[in-house]
Order: sequence, then C-alpha cells, then structure tokens
Amino acid sequence: MSASEQAFLGRIAEHERLIHKVCRLYADDPADREDLFQEILCQAWRSYAGFREESRFSTWLYRVALNTAITHLRKKRRFGDNAVGQDWVRNETQADPYEEEVQLMYAAINRLSRIDKAIILLYLEDCSYEDMSEIMGMSVSNIGVRLNRIRKRLKEDCEHQKSARDGS
Repeated sequence: MSASEQAFLGRIAEHERLIHKVCRLYADDPADREDLFQEILCQAWRSYAGFREESRFSTWLYRVALNTAITHLRKKRRFGDNAVGQDWVRNETQADPYEEEVQLMYAAINRLSRIDKAIILLYLEDCSYEDMSEIMGMSVSNIGVRLNRIRKRLKEDCEHQKSARDGS
C-alpha cells in the first residue's frame, strides 16, 4: 500500500462518523446507506489527489460527501425510486423516550430541502458559520438566516408530529 493510500485511509478512519451521518440523512434503507457510504469513499479517493490542503480535511470531505449524496439521491429519483425519505419513523413505541424524539427530528430533517438538510447536518456537527459558508458556497449571513428558518421549521414540524401522534 502506498503512502498516499495509507494517509487517505487514516484520514477517512478519523472522519468515518461524518460519512455515516450524511448517509443516514440521505438514505433510508441500510443497504442504500452502505451503497452510499461506498460511493462516497470511491468519490473521495478519486478526488483525493486534488485535495490541496487549503481547507481542513473534514471540510473537504463534507463537500465530497454531500455532493455525492445529492447526486445519489437524484439518480434514485430519476430511476423511479420515490420512496426515499418515507420510512424514518419505523416504530413509534420505543422504550427510550429520547430515541423517539431523535426519530421525530430525523424525520423532520428528512423533509427539508437538500440544501437545508446539508446546512443542518453541518450545524449538528458544530461546524462554524465560516466553515458552513465555505462548504455550501454561501455567505456567512445567508447561512445564519437559513439556519434560523430551518430551526424554526424543525421545531414546528416536530411539534406538529407530536400532536398528530398524540391525537391532539
């Protein structure tokens, strides 16, 4: 194995969680998540030679992962798989009440646009507004405005889902 391959694999191992989060947000089925994970790894490897260390590796990897996930989603929709995003909440009677809240939040996030979904993912990873701006190609102020709108929408969506579930 070459030094470049070893460096790449080491960096991927450090940031594997990042890729899994992108996969969870953009693919519902475990097999689809695995396919997307592999697709992201392949795309990252193909692009790795062009990584010039001008940004952090995690910033670069987020961009690769998000672009690959969005492309993957477009392909699925183009070929007739309209079930993407339909099965986030699989079991409403969870033993852990926090798990139920997490599932409601993921379901709400899944209903966001691709761009808003990417922004909230970066926010949940504690990325700075500057990093989000660089990854998304938006101004820092635009990121701030969109995040406020996204958080408000998620809160309203989760409250609505809870009342619908509780029969209120």
